[in-house]
Amino acid sequence: MRHGKKFNHLGRTASHRSALLSNMACSLIEHKRINTTVAKAKALRVYVEPLLTKAKEDTTHNRRIVFSYLQNKEAVAELFRTVAPKIAERNGGYTRIIKTGFRPGDAADTALIELVDFNELYNPNAEEKKATRRSRRATTAKKEAVVAEAPKVEEKVEEPKAEAADSTEEKTEE
Repeated sequence: MRHGKKFNHLGRTASHRSALLSNMACSLIEHKRINTTVAKAKALRVYVEPLLTKAKEDTTHNRRIVFSYLQNKEAVAELFRTVAPKIAERNGGYTRIIKTGFRPGDAADTALIELVDFNELYNPNAEEKKATRRSRRATTAKKEAVVAEAPKVEEKVEEPKAEAADSTEEKTEE
């Protein structure tokens, strides 16, 4: 019977399950996507999404709460530095689970779990927004400015020569 069974125990003890989910969450944050079974992916989603929500507000308290779950300084730093700014506007649904078929050894149903904002295939607009044309305009504007400045420099150089020639002509006329 499943009376009062709120989550999937994954056939493990409580300490083993928490260690498993902590390690998978660290791997997900570090690599932005991981391959696992569907059951583990669904359990990981429930585990990691509240941590991602906490990471949106960078306070010492939130960092300590997230560290108590992850137990990995590098993962916490990555979460607060790179992941949190990307998910800042999103209200939830930070992960995506894509079923990928069956594992050859034991025919377990496998899935790919990934952070939604870090997938370039499904979010082509994110790349276009980053690579705006402003940078191109700025470089062309700089090139045009350099080209425009170059004749001015030459004109300035030519003016003293012209003055020198005028002064020699004036001396010959006198």
